[in-house]
Amino acid sequence: MASVDQRAFEVYFKPLLSKVGLPHSVRLHDLRHTCATLLLSRGVHPKFVQELLGHATISITLDTYSHVLPSMGGQTAAAMEAALS
Repeated sequence: MASVDQRAFEVYFKPLLSKVGLPHSVRLHDLRHTCATLLLSRGVHPKFVQELLGHATISITLDTYSHVLPSMGGQTAAAMEAALS
C-alpha cells in the first residue's frame, strides 16, 4: 500500500472533520478502529475484518477488538436458538 504524506492528508482531513462535526483531535486511526468495532458488533466475521485491516494474523484482530465480542453474546445465543428451532 502506498504511503500518504501526513501534511497533505491533513489539508483534506481536518476540514472534513469540521464538516461532519467531529473534533480535530480525531485521528484516522480512530476512524479505522471505529470501523472495525462497528463491523464486528454487526456480526461481520473476524477473518474478514482481519483482512480489511491488513493484520498479519487473526489473533491480532481478536486481541485488539476483543472488547466488542462480549457484547455479541446475545447474538450468539439467538443464532443457536434459531439453528435448533
